[in-house]
Amino acid sequence: MTRKGQIAVIFMSVRTDADAEGYAAAVDAMDARAALQPGYCGFHSARGPDGLGITVSYWADDDCAKAWRDDPEHKLIRDAGRDRWYSRYELVVARVERDYDWQRA
Repeated sequence: MTRKGQIAVIFMSVRTDADAEGYAAAVDAMDARAALQPGYCGFHSARGPDGLGITVSYWADDDCAKAWRDDPEHKLIRDAGRDRWYSRYELVVARVERDYDWQRA
Protein backbone atom coordinates (compact mmCIF):
# COMPACT_ATOMS: atom_id res chain seq x y z
CA MET A 1 0.00 0.00 0.00
CA THR A 2 1.46 3.31 -0.98
CA ARG A 3 0.95 6.46 1.09
CA LYS A 4 2.20 8.83 -1.64
CA GLY A 5 0.07 11.97 -1.67
CA GLN A 6 -1.47 11.32 1.73
CA ILE A 7 -1.22 13.81 4.57
CA ALA A 8 0.82 12.63 7.56
CA VAL A 9 -0.05 14.24 10.89
CA ILE A 10 2.95 13.61 13.15
CA PHE A 11 2.21 14.02 16.86
CA MET A 12 5.23 13.84 19.19
CA SER A 13 4.43 14.03 22.90
CA VAL A 14 5.81 13.52 26.37
CA ARG A 15 3.38 11.95 28.83
CA THR A 16 2.95 12.91 32.45
CA ASP A 17 2.39 10.24 35.10
CA ALA A 18 -1.20 11.42 35.65
CA ASP A 19 -4.30 9.29 35.09
CA ALA A 20 -2.87 6.39 33.07
CA GLU A 21 -6.26 4.64 33.00
CA GLY A 22 -8.06 7.73 31.68
CA TYR A 23 -5.35 8.24 29.09
CA ALA A 24 -5.62 4.65 27.85
CA ALA A 25 -9.41 4.97 27.54
CA ALA A 26 -9.04 8.26 25.64
CA VAL A 27 -6.51 6.74 23.23
CA ASP A 28 -8.83 3.82 22.49
CA ALA A 29 -11.80 6.14 21.97
CA MET A 30 -9.87 8.46 19.64
CA ASP A 31 -8.42 5.55 17.64
CA ALA A 32 -11.94 4.21 17.08
CA ARG A 33 -13.39 7.65 16.27
CA ALA A 34 -10.58 8.58 13.86
CA ALA A 35 -11.10 5.33 11.95
CA LEU A 36 -14.69 6.42 11.20
CA GLN A 37 -13.70 9.80 9.76
CA PRO A 38 -13.81 10.42 6.01
CA GLY A 39 -10.35 10.20 4.47
CA TYR A 40 -8.76 8.29 7.37
CA CYS A 41 -5.97 6.03 6.05
CA GLY A 42 -4.48 4.53 9.24
CA PHE A 43 -1.85 5.30 11.85
CA HIS A 44 1.39 4.16 13.49
CA SER A 45 2.19 4.81 17.15
CA ALA A 46 4.98 4.07 19.63
CA ARG A 47 5.83 5.24 23.15
CA GLY A 48 9.06 4.64 25.07
CA PRO A 49 9.49 4.03 28.79
CA ASP A 50 10.63 7.65 29.17
CA GLY A 51 7.15 8.84 28.13
CA LEU A 52 8.18 10.08 24.67
CA GLY A 53 5.63 9.03 22.07
CA ILE A 54 5.15 9.49 18.35
CA THR A 55 1.87 8.90 16.55
CA VAL A 56 1.53 9.40 12.82
CA SER A 57 -1.98 9.44 11.39
CA TYR A 58 -2.52 9.37 7.64
CA TRP A 59 -5.28 11.19 5.77
CA ALA A 60 -6.40 11.25 2.15
CA ASP A 61 -5.99 15.04 1.94
CA ASP A 62 -5.50 18.15 4.03
CA ASP A 63 -9.24 18.86 4.31
CA CYS A 64 -9.78 15.45 5.93
CA ALA A 65 -6.89 16.04 8.35
CA LYS A 66 -8.32 19.45 9.26
CA ALA A 67 -11.80 17.95 9.76
CA TRP A 68 -10.26 15.52 12.28
CA ARG A 69 -8.47 18.39 14.01
CA ASP A 70 -11.81 20.22 14.27
CA ASP A 71 -13.88 17.21 15.42
CA PRO A 72 -15.66 18.25 18.68
CA GLU A 73 -14.89 15.01 20.56
CA HIS A 74 -11.27 15.14 19.44
CA LYS A 75 -11.08 18.72 20.73
CA LEU A 76 -12.37 17.63 24.17
CA ILE A 77 -9.72 14.91 24.40
CA ARG A 78 -7.03 17.30 23.15
CA ASP A 79 -7.97 19.75 25.92
CA ALA A 80 -7.82 16.95 28.51
CA GLY A 81 -4.38 16.04 27.20
CA ARG A 82 -3.15 19.57 27.75
CA ASP A 83 -4.66 19.61 31.25
CA ARG A 84 -3.49 16.16 32.46
CA TRP A 85 -1.69 13.79 30.16
CA TYR A 86 1.07 15.71 28.37
CA SER A 87 3.94 17.81 29.64
CA ARG A 88 4.56 18.92 26.05
CA TYR A 89 3.81 18.02 22.46
CA GLU A 90 4.62 19.02 18.91
CA LEU A 91 2.55 18.47 15.81
CA VAL A 92 3.82 18.46 12.23
CA VAL A 93 1.67 18.10 9.12
CA ALA A 94 3.38 16.90 5.94
CA ARG A 95 2.50 15.51 2.54
CA VAL A 96 4.00 12.09 1.82
CA GLU A 97 6.18 12.29 -1.28
CA ARG A 98 7.63 8.76 -1.17
CA ASP A 99 7.20 5.68 0.96
CA TYR A 100 8.90 2.33 1.20
CA ASP A 101 8.48 -0.81 3.18
CA TRP A 102 10.41 -4.01 3.71
CA GLN A 103 9.71 -7.23 5.54
CA ARG A 104 11.93 -10.19 6.28
CA ALA A 105 10.73 -13.33 4.52
